[in-house]
Amino acid sequence: MTSNLDRIPELALEWHNNGSGAVLATVVETWGSAPRRAGSQMVVSAAGVMEGSVSGGCVEGAVVAEALEALSRGTAELLEFGVADEDAFAVGLACGGRIRILVEPVGAVISVDVLETLVKARAARQQMAYLVNVASGERRLVSRAKAAEDTAMLDRFAKDRSGFDGDWFIGIHSPGIRLAVVGAVHIAQALMPMARLAGFDPVLIDPRPGFVAASRFPGETIIEAWPDEGLQQIGLDPRAGVITLTHDPKLDDPAIKTALASEAFYIGALGSNRTHAKRVQRLIADGFSNLQIARIHAPVGLDIGAANPAEIAVSILAEVIQRLRRT
Repeated sequence: MTSNLDRIPELALEWHNNGSGAVLATVVETWGSAPRRAGSQMVVSAAGVMEGSVSGGCVEGAVVAEALEALSRGTAELLEFGVADEDAFAVGLACGGRIRILVEPVGAVISVDVLETLVKARAARQQMAYLVNVASGERRLVSRAKAAEDTAMLDRFAKDRSGFDGDWFIGIHSPGIRLAVVGAVHIAQALMPMARLAGFDPVLIDPRPGFVAASRFPGETIIEAWPDEGLQQIGLDPRAGVITLTHDPKLDDPAIKTALASEAFYIGALGSNRTHAKRVQRLIADGFSNLQIARIHAPVGLDIGAANPAEIAVSILAEVIQRLRRT
């Protein structure tokens, strides 16, 4: 389930539309051990209700007060706060830092049309950048598709890295990373909670009732279906990865073929080099090119000498993150 921490633009639009008033507060720049990274957001209503976080608790109260002032004036404000060492320690940091936060009332500063477009893009799992020129006040949206020739912007999209470029603050909005794990095996029992802890949205797919018993995967999203059908059900886009763990061609191969026909950013398959060589031959026989097959990470995971299911899960998750952040 998506938490409110991940729905700040959506909440801002809802609150504005229902008359509650809404102000978006966004971390635009940090120095030192700031508790929250650039791009983190909070929304504040006219009644002082807030959702989200811009500092982990250090300056939220002051931001709410400034947000209410900005809402009454109908103007944007660029705030700067120093996080003292003692406050930083309270939120789990070794030392303090500084943060700048942009406060923007919805309607008066951020147009409803812009916010609606952003929310629709997020719902459609499309990456979008919200740009603000802090000198001129100009605001606009840029989709990943429109940034096709801008290597710096594409790098920001790939790394989910919000921040400044001259006078422009670039706030990256990306859909969550889906990880489709095919095969309810011991490795999956370790990988699913690890992936969720790391901020991914894992989904387990396996047609075998005994394997996908809820008692083996408490609290996880499970699709009891053949892998190709399950993958088609959830959909694969550039923010999705596929990991096959069954070691059974009858289950792994349909999933891999579906993944190769998609824009999934990561495809990993369990098995030895010998097992993968046989897999490659089957895929070639089915008409897949060497270039397509080269997308498969096999044997899956970084070579860290993993020796048990949990360690293998760590190696897989590390490789997924490496592929995601270094694309």
